[in-house]
Amino acid sequence: MHLKYALSLKEITAKPSRRLINHALKDDKAMQATFIGQARAREALDFGLGIDAKGYNLYVMGEQATGRFTLVHEYIAKYVQKVLTPDDWCYINNFEDEREPFALRLPPGESKQLVKEMGKLIDELLDTFPAAFDNPGYQRKKVTITREFDQRYDHAIDSVEQLAQAQNVALYEDNGNISFSPIVDGKPINDADFAKLSDDQRQNYYQLIDELENRLSEALIELPKWKRASSEQLRRLKKDTAEQGIKPLLKALEHQYASDLGILKFLRQLKPHLVETIVEILADDKKDDKQDEYDRRSVLEEQYLPNILVSHELETGAPVIYEPNPTHQNLFGRVEYTNVSGSVFTNYRMIRPGALHRANGGYLLLDVDKLILQPYAWETLKLVLKSGHLKMDLPQPDVGMVNSITLNPQQIPINVKVVLLGSRELYYNLQDFDDEFYEMFRVLVDFDHEIQLDKQTLYDFVGRVRYQVKELGLNSISPKAMYRLVEYSLRMAEHQQRLSARFSDVIELLNESLYFCRQRQELDLDVTHIEAALSAKTRRTGRVSEAVLDDIKQGQILIATEGVDVGKVNGLTVLEVGDSLFGTPARITSTVYAGANGVVDIEREVELGQPIHSKGVMLLTGYLGHKYAQLFPLTLSANIAIEQSYGHIDGDSASLAELVALISALTNIPTRQDLAITGSINQYGQVQSVGGVNEKIEGFFKLCQHRGLTGTQGAIIPKSNQISLMLDKDVVAAVKLGKFHICVVETVDQALELLMNKEVGVMNAKGRYPKGTINYMAVSSLLNIANVVNGADED
Repeated sequence: MHLKYALSLKEITAKPSRRLINHALKDDKAMQATFIGQARAREALDFGLGIDAKGYNLYVMGEQATGRFTLVHEYIAKYVQKVLTPDDWCYINNFEDEREPFALRLPPGESKQLVKEMGKLIDELLDTFPAAFDNPGYQRKKVTITREFDQRYDHAIDSVEQLAQAQNVALYEDNGNISFSPIVDGKPINDADFAKLSDDQRQNYYQLIDELENRLSEALIELPKWKRASSEQLRRLKKDTAEQGIKPLLKALEHQYASDLGILKFLRQLKPHLVETIVEILADDKKDDKQDEYDRRSVLEEQYLPNILVSHELETGAPVIYEPNPTHQNLFGRVEYTNVSGSVFTNYRMIRPGALHRANGGYLLLDVDKLILQPYAWETLKLVLKSGHLKMDLPQPDVGMVNSITLNPQQIPINVKVVLLGSRELYYNLQDFDDEFYEMFRVLVDFDHEIQLDKQTLYDFVGRVRYQVKELGLNSISPKAMYRLVEYSLRMAEHQQRLSARFSDVIELLNESLYFCRQRQELDLDVTHIEAALSAKTRRTGRVSEAVLDDIKQGQILIATEGVDVGKVNGLTVLEVGDSLFGTPARITSTVYAGANGVVDIEREVELGQPIHSKGVMLLTGYLGHKYAQLFPLTLSANIAIEQSYGHIDGDSASLAELVALISALTNIPTRQDLAITGSINQYGQVQSVGGVNEKIEGFFKLCQHRGLTGTQGAIIPKSNQISLMLDKDVVAAVKLGKFHICVVETVDQALELLMNKEVGVMNAKGRYPKGTINYMAVSSLLNIANVVNGADED
């Protein structure tokens, strides 16, 4: 049986060019494609990466999984080769103020070399010292200084001793302590003998010893001065020896880095500090064990080894850095702390780089939705881009230790192109709420979510799939499998002439197909593997859809697929659960009676109808008034409901079915139950396109197929949705055999004609419809209700 407005087999699915697919499968150049379509995004990337001016950072806009990240990365890779490798950056000790380390800029690769040279210098210092202090020349000078002090001391003691002996008193020196003892009968006496002396003798000795002690004090009054002079001479000698020892070592380094003013300045600033350090820790005369040598090495390294912040190999081009977790520390670097004897300690060696340091001179890729959630990160990034300098400030909450001393490293000039990856919604929100956003991100790279299917895009699509197949370790992909993947992409886009830009969905299907390939121990991907993967996914995610279908089969949910009924229409709905999308029919009913309540949407009354659904129902009143009530007031009471729906309902795609149910209830003309319908309307009765049309048709088809196809069943969709048809092979097969029909309508009248199997009626010159037609009966019913209601008012 042929239905009016039914589509032919050719019109219900797309037919990509097999010849082009076969050609692209044989041409290896196809595998070099980086983009599939996306001409607008490509031009914007070219412009954004090519322009070298402040503020021309990029915002890459598009849905997740449209290949934005991969494509941008591949595109940047072309520019990376043209850009010179950026300089290395180190932090070095500022010997005058250790809290403010200096930043040192070096040619690419030089930072590691400098660290190596400074490491050698430390090795040479440890070899040279304290060995230099064992030198006979140094020892002789040291002995001379010590002897000079000793001579002065001895001379002072001798003069007092001579005086004491002349007075019969002996002078003793023990460990630097000097004492006096009387001499009686030619020998010193002890305390016991001294006590035996007479009082006069003892008194005499007391006075004598007092006087000698005073003389001794006078003789040694300048002892501290001699000690200071001696120590100063020794220190000067050590300093001179250290200077002599490091002079040739530093001279060699200065000669090596003669062309680098930054390093020369560092070496000159280092020299006096290094001399002090050697005198302090390397001038010990005693021989130490290995542990002490290790401690000395670590002290020297902590003060003199440069801290490499960023290092590049020569000729590697610009860095491309993606920071998946853009916290403040990960982006802008941090200063670490350690615990030394219970107190917090840090120095220039504990400065750690952030993504901006690593990307300096190149490109930084960030997910903007993650970035704006991080405290202070967005504001700091804007500040860095605006000023062109990066200063490592701690954001306030990070200063956990109130009394801790932190570093204030010298700021570094930043020249980086930032590429933000984000959604459309976020882009417009940032433009609205952040005045500086456009100033910083002037280049919009807009990725389409659909790609026009033409010769070039089909060629590129096949090339990308082949590249992916090769990456998965498969030998080849058959033409039929490739054709099925193109069909799958068209279905994802819901368009016969457009591929879905979500290439990651195709990659996902390839990965799943690989599993079935390996199970069968094959290395050539065929259409059977793809079908197996698709069936497995439907099975995995199909519990809810199967449960709904089972409820309909068992009569739990009332849906008729044969016969006719008044005020009842099969609408087509689509449900989304997780990552599965499936269609299911829903019974839409309407009742009409005399009254003046207007059209009541039961879903809205119980707050299950969302705004767009409610709008669709309100349009019905506009259509009824415009179409039928030009000569009398529109007065009626009608209820509309989607039966057995217990959740929120959104979208206006049921408005056409609701209108047909309303007119059926109004005119008492039964509607066909073997046809299901979807479509939205406007107030003038034109039918507008809806989403999920393939799933909706397939949902009704599965039910009809279960109950047995009669040859009269089918689905009615808007004419504008014809291009969205990419139907399942079972539906296509049924249409081919004439057992199922897809009809397209442009107006409400066409839908009424199909569902009511009756002439709809066209208004004549007098503004009336032919008797017995659907529209005539609708006008008559509305007029009767108006008379009843208004007559009742008069009574």
